[in-house]
Amino acid sequence: MLIELRAENYAVIDHAIASFGPGLNLLTGETGAGKSIIIGALHLLIGERADRELIRAGADNCSVEAIFEGPALAGMARILEENGLEPCTDGQLLLKRVLTAAGANRQFINGSPATLQMLAAVGRLLVDMHGPHEHQSLLHPARQLDILDAFAGLAPVRQKFGGLTSRRVELEAAKAALIVDEQTYARQLDLLRFQSKEIAAAKLQPDEEGQLAEDLRRAANASRLLELSQEALDLLSEQEDSLLPRAGALGRTLQALQKLDAAANDLATLHEQAMAAWNELPAALRRYADGIEADPARLGQLEERFNLLQSLKRKYGATLPEVIAFGEEAQRKLQQLEGRDAELARLNAALETVHHEMASVGGELSAQRRKAIPRLVKSAMKQLQGLGFRQSHFDVSLRAAVAPGPSGLDEIEYQFAPNAGEPPRPLRAIASSGEMSRVMLALKTVLAAEDEIPLLVFDEIDANVGGETAVVVGEKMRQIARRHQVICITHLPAVAAAAGAHYVVAKRVEAGRTISEINLLDAEQRVREIARMLGGQTDTARQHARELLAAAPA
Repeated sequence: MLIELRAENYAVIDHAIASFGPGLNLLTGETGAGKSIIIGALHLLIGERADRELIRAGADNCSVEAIFEGPALAGMARILEENGLEPCTDGQLLLKRVLTAAGANRQFINGSPATLQMLAAVGRLLVDMHGPHEHQSLLHPARQLDILDAFAGLAPVRQKFGGLTSRRVELEAAKAALIVDEQTYARQLDLLRFQSKEIAAAKLQPDEEGQLAEDLRRAANASRLLELSQEALDLLSEQEDSLLPRAGALGRTLQALQKLDAAANDLATLHEQAMAAWNELPAALRRYADGIEADPARLGQLEERFNLLQSLKRKYGATLPEVIAFGEEAQRKLQQLEGRDAELARLNAALETVHHEMASVGGELSAQRRKAIPRLVKSAMKQLQGLGFRQSHFDVSLRAAVAPGPSGLDEIEYQFAPNAGEPPRPLRAIASSGEMSRVMLALKTVLAAEDEIPLLVFDEIDANVGGETAVVVGEKMRQIARRHQVICITHLPAVAAAAGAHYVVAKRVEAGRTISEINLLDAEQRVREIARMLGGQTDTARQHARELLAAAPA
């Protein structure tokens, strides 16, 4: 659940911290006080589009951050690890988003920089937002199908069908790649044969390039290397004043010095060690020179091989391993094309198997949906009657889809008749937003047990209802809040009275600047706030507020 929300330089908020508890958290306040700004901050934290106009006037940037905790974070570990993000510590998850006037916006998850897509992926698992027009999503058949499947617990079967759909798409793409005209087919064969033959003929070794470059450099400089080797031999021993004869004279001098002074022993020892190394050097130089070939033919072979490797790299990959991999893939494609008929037969057989499986799994999915529809209708009707639709009728029409998609073989239509004697009509034909919002609230109440998202946010979803229905709306909110943390903005006193925690958002002017702040109300402050919502701070309004609070279930 969300335990803390912070905002700085966000819209009319200078600096605000709001702590939320489990159950039903209500936000109220005068129109324009900034209630929806709080909800907007949550929208930003679940990856929705940002507008630089949200930055408080005079500030260079604004930030919003939220701290979540609870059992839902257990499922986050794999997502965080896969995206290279820091794990949750002390059982808490921190989301943060920073907007700058320059447009360089940043996102953080547990302090790690994250992409907006990562933030949205994590946010969707934590928060379910329902704005004043959220009921419009009920007009979309895809959303209606989602609700039915969530109610029936059909996610595993639906996921299996979606996997089969993806497999079918892959097989059809592979089949389409093989079904080409003969001229194109011949060109593809010629190209693949040339590519695979050229790479295979080179008999490449993944690590040969470095050694080849070294051999080529040695062969290209063979004459100079022999010249330098002979020069070194001359300096060592083959000239009258070369090093070894002069070093022998030096040794005799040091021996004479040693005879006169024992302290010179170390000097003689060092000379002996040096002479041992110098005496080995001429033989080593001769062996080195013997290994050098000043052979133009050999040089030509090395240059030819080097040029071949460079040519292959220009065509097929930046490195020899990449060229080898290209050749292997070309050979695989060639074999596939050469065996086109057999491959087409294999693909057709695989497609037939997938189609049979889709029919089986899709049929099971349809059957489970049809089995669940009466239960969903019954549960929704019970909730709708409590919301003032005592003579209403709700139904779900399921039929075969013209073009089956990843969600199954079905098309769906929710139908509703708000008044007795009227035939059920598609929800899209209902004009009243108040009716639509109550249908949405009824379905959310039904789905509360199945929905695994820990935080549900309702932004004035209770608009256009009142009277006794408002009391029922408050009770529905409390029912949902038994299984979820709920944050709700409301203008209805009866809904506000149902809150486990009641916050008021208010504006004040300080030093000529408007500041919006959020405060948790105590018992007496709740009475005054609900009285304000009822119409004023009269004794009658306050008494009515106390009655509403007293009537709310504990």
